[in-house]
Amino acid sequence: MTHNNSIDFTRVFDLLDYQFHKYPQEKAVLSFSNDTWEATSIQKLKQRADFVSGWLIEQGFVKGDRLAIVPKMGSPEWMMLDFGCQQVGVVIVPVHPTSSAAETEFILQETEVKACITADRSLFEKVNSLKNRLPSLRIINHLEMGSEGELVLLTGDGMVVAVNKELEERKKQVNPEDILAIMYTSGTSGTPKGAVLSHGNVANNVKSMLTLLPLQPGDRALSFLPFSHIFERTSCYGYLAFGVSIHFTKSLEFLKRDFNSVQPFFCTCVPRTLEKMYDYLQEQREEKNLIKRRVIGWAMQIGARYKDTGLGIGYHVQLFVARMLVLNTWRKSLGGRLRYMAVGAAALRPEIGKMFSAAGIMTLSGYGMTEASPFIAVNRYLPGLNRLGTVGIPIPGVDLKIDQPNELGEGEILVKGPNIMRGYFNRPELNAEVFTSDGWFKTGDVGKMVAKRFLAITDRKKDIFKTTTGKYVAPQTVQNHFTTSSLISQCLVMGFNKPYVTAILVPHFEILKAWCEDHGIHWTSPQFMVHNIKVVKKFQDETDRLNEDLQAHERVRKFVISDEEWTVENKELTTSFKPMRTNLVEKHKGQIDKLYS
Repeated sequence: MTHNNSIDFTRVFDLLDYQFHKYPQEKAVLSFSNDTWEATSIQKLKQRADFVSGWLIEQGFVKGDRLAIVPKMGSPEWMMLDFGCQQVGVVIVPVHPTSSAAETEFILQETEVKACITADRSLFEKVNSLKNRLPSLRIINHLEMGSEGELVLLTGDGMVVAVNKELEERKKQVNPEDILAIMYTSGTSGTPKGAVLSHGNVANNVKSMLTLLPLQPGDRALSFLPFSHIFERTSCYGYLAFGVSIHFTKSLEFLKRDFNSVQPFFCTCVPRTLEKMYDYLQEQREEKNLIKRRVIGWAMQIGARYKDTGLGIGYHVQLFVARMLVLNTWRKSLGGRLRYMAVGAAALRPEIGKMFSAAGIMTLSGYGMTEASPFIAVNRYLPGLNRLGTVGIPIPGVDLKIDQPNELGEGEILVKGPNIMRGYFNRPELNAEVFTSDGWFKTGDVGKMVAKRFLAITDRKKDIFKTTTGKYVAPQTVQNHFTTSSLISQCLVMGFNKPYVTAILVPHFEILKAWCEDHGIHWTSPQFMVHNIKVVKKFQDETDRLNEDLQAHERVRKFVISDEEWTVENKELTTSFKPMRTNLVEKHKGQIDKLYS
């Protein structure tokens, strides 16, 4: 394995050797501690992963045994633990830290995990309280420094791997077809189901990304998405393959500081992060200072017209001025060197993508699923291969087709490729439902092809409903349209077997507060303001304005204004920030019934 060209990766842990031989980084992974970014080299990362493997061998773990992790953010320690498990064929079962005790128990029980490592002491206590009901669970540890129950082998420097020879044997026994992880996805309803992903599934996905992303060895990436998601884990594997230095944020409260100190070139994010930044500009527009308000409004209009080709010199002069006056502050707040963001997990509103691109940060919207390891399609960075409002072109090696398209060309998206999971863990009846007889995976998402090669997602198949007038409504389209309003932060549309469409609207409270102050309305608290006559009238006017762009059967006739934002913790959003329809409808049942009475 001495020359670079012969190095390949067919199993995910091969990435350690791949980077080590190809472009070894002194700063492979970094975390912030003691007021500085502390770096771990690829050599040390490999060594620490070997410590973990040695510990697992000593603890009697064999290939196929399962170990659960409950991480929050990624970190060098999680990477060590992850690769250490992989090298001896131990299957990783990630659990979201926001999972309820019942969901956590269900996952640990179904997969019969032998060990569980959590991010901190409080998650450790949560798992520990379930221990009596989980006969297979022998070991519970956490990664919080200096607290009882800490897994110390990741920090010890003096450890010698006595089991080196056995470790090499164990590595040889792990094949690309072997299981890497069982990734549980709750979806927007129902019992959690575990997608079984092999080493080959994820390695193929990483290889596809190597041809698509504009990354070079030594570039800096910032990682701040939950490490229990395959989106962030596969992205981090990709960074290793590119030779990119990965900086891990400890907590979202430090995100601004970390962007400024790391000055990343690239990051992955979810639409909600970008929406919050966009909302900040909208809030600035509501400021008292008339000149400032006008300048921001003008800059946003220039940003809204952005496209990557075909704009004249006049527009570029205006864009230059808009950047100087307003848009550059965005890029500065993200460190000043950010050029690309890969956006996944949910649909990004086109106007937000345009605004970021106008600010010099290209948003590469993509589409993926846990079941696809996760990337299925992505917009490219090269001119002509990026189309706002779509999730891009299918990645190399992935076949995609629209099943039984309607007159608009929309139908369920079916996918086939080396990245598609082996199936759901212990769910033969579900596997029979989601795979066609000739091996296509049914995504459950509805989409269409735009300009022959770009995929646009229009909705979830199971969310599309029919009103009693016999008309079909795709709620996601209406919801996305409603959240283009600066006043509306979140929206859920209903109307299944009902005569007309209704909605639950969550205000953008900062902007609503500024509007109230501008109009001499005394602001108290959200639970009172959502019933204020003038506020309700403002939302009615806004709804009427938004309805003008919709077809008659899609228009929202009546609405409820919610007094609090939906969160993952309250079980109102999935861990990928999609509204949990069943829970939200149940929560607002009384108010919704009145809308139809």
